[in-house]
Amino acid sequence: MEKYETDLVERTLKANTLYSGKIISLNVDDVALPDGRSAKREYVRHSGGAAILAVDGEGYVYLARQYRYAYREVVVEIPAGKLEKGESAATAAARELEEEIGIIADEIVPYGVLYPTPGYTDELLHIFLAKGLKNGIKHLDDEEFLNAERLPFAEALRMVLRGEIKDAKTCYAVLRYAYENGIRCD
Repeated sequence: MEKYETDLVERTLKANTLYSGKIISLNVDDVALPDGRSAKREYVRHSGGAAILAVDGEGYVYLARQYRYAYREVVVEIPAGKLEKGESAATAAARELEEEIGIIADEIVPYGVLYPTPGYTDELLHIFLAKGLKNGIKHLDDEEFLNAERLPFAEALRMVLRGEIKDAKTCYAVLRYAYENGIRCD
């Protein structure tokens, strides 16, 4: 493959917010392309989110099954939620773990940052690993409905590899954990 370099940065000429809601805002900006032409860029601004992988000492992982309206299906995923104003990502991850699963972690370890859909949003999704798990109290948000489940980690890995778990943050966290811990599901 031939390599060539060019300035890839697009410069904002005019920022335009069309809609601003509780979770997102929709923007259509005028930009200058690297070659000098102008274009429009549609994107969603998002406050960011945090997600957390919890695997206990017996090798079980804690997941949530939740109906996701945009996909019109139940999605299997690690506990996650949006960042509240002024909240750290680690605090949000710990909050979501207890709210959705009823688990408290002694230690919250950074596990990476994802760009979930870079084609149309600026969302940063902070992933964490929970260590030292103990029982807490599950308390879902007012309009939140989900089923928490505890699965053998190898089964969750098989579900990722079979395409049954499609959620990107969950796939990332499960695959990274499996790799780092030498877990296979042959």
